[in-house]
Amino acid sequence: MKIIGIIPARFQSTRFAGKVLADLGGKPVVRHVWESAKRSKMLDDLVIAADDERIIKEAQGFDAKVVYTSPDQPSGTDRLAEVVNPMDVDIVINIQGDEPMVRPEMIDELARAILDEKNIKIATLAKKMDWTEEIRNPNTVKVVIDKNGFALYFSRSVIPYRRFETTPVFYKHLGLYAYTKDFLFEFVNLPKSNLEMTEGLEQLRALESGYRIKVVETKFDTIGIDTPEDLEKARQVMGLL
Repeated sequence: MKIIGIIPARFQSTRFAGKVLADLGGKPVVRHVWESAKRSKMLDDLVIAADDERIIKEAQGFDAKVVYTSPDQPSGTDRLAEVVNPMDVDIVINIQGDEPMVRPEMIDELARAILDEKNIKIATLAKKMDWTEEIRNPNTVKVVIDKNGFALYFSRSVIPYRRFETTPVFYKHLGLYAYTKDFLFEFVNLPKSNLEMTEGLEQLRALESGYRIKVVETKFDTIGIDTPEDLEKARQVMGLL
């Protein structure tokens, strides 16, 4: 089966415009993502999906394969669909362009999840969390998982809610996804759901429509660059001060 990795790279951002081009240790954020994804053992192809000539010029400068996508696309997932529509591929990996700490092992874990279980149409990653301030941060998405490894719910709130003195397991959702190509187009053609619009989480559209999302537990973590403060945190964690 042919597996392609797509890195959606959007220039405009409400909180941090141009974040994918922000300098991180002498390289733009998106280059860190691309260089890491290139080390994946499972990808047959890797493409940056950009909506701005500045991103395209930068990507061409480090010899990445890059394509222009409409700036009017409502989400990174729709940007993926635009890129892969004419392609002969079976599995599509959505690799966020603003997560410079993504590792090739994470991409490979996702690809194997779909390859190993033929009934899985969509898979994503999660990492166990300790009880820290990050759990209370609405920018950190949490997920609860059933005994078979499928998502029960995603939320910006703390889930599960600790009402009694038990020892719950908390999972941080990491925003990488693997889709079969067929399901990707099913998904982008679904109407936006109430839960999706309430929480601002696109994956809830799939759950609310009755689809199952496989959650693969990983030992790796990432930092999404949503604000200048996130960029500074990434510099510290990656030792790029």
